[in-house]
Amino acid sequence: MRQLRPTDLKRLHREWNRRSAARIALLLDGVQSPFNVGAITRTAAAYRVEHLYLCGQTPPPTMAKAAKVALGTERYLSWSHSERGAEAVGKARDDGLFVIGLELADGATPLHAIEAPPDVCLAVGNEDHGLPPGTLDACDAVAFLPMTGRVGSLNVATATAIALYELRRREWTGDSALLDLSAPGDP
Repeated sequence: MRQLRPTDLKRLHREWNRRSAARIALLLDGVQSPFNVGAITRTAAAYRVEHLYLCGQTPPPTMAKAAKVALGTERYLSWSHSERGAEAVGKARDDGLFVIGLELADGATPLHAIEAPPDVCLAVGNEDHGLPPGTLDACDAVAFLPMTGRVGSLNVATATAIALYELRRREWTGDSALLDLSAPGDP
């Protein structure tokens, strides 16, 4: 076994890109650390996130500290800013996305079991306080990442990375939890 050479690596990524038709976006509500924003940006670019909806005090990916962690990957994403998360949820919905809040909350469903259409926007919140109540209430569904260790929560950038992988994995494996919720005959 050997590491892939640049040409082989491009071929590998091209193959997985062909398998990825779903649209994914991220909503960052109050993610205050530019280092977390940079890490999320880099992961988002790796999983072909199409747009970042930034809310509240979330810095843009071009802020120096965020850009340092993102390593230039911000150029692969578009983003917009809203004052409030509920407003950004509305914009994501207007863009044809089903919004899933990622939060440890009553009534949340494990992300792997969420029933959702393929095109989704994943909403994540502040490092200490999570998603604000107004944003959480505006989401179409709320999910959490099950954990089995002695730690009860993850860094927001790490949780976002795991959740993005899970959304793509479901698409790649044809997982039945991804449902086409359009009415019969809709395009």
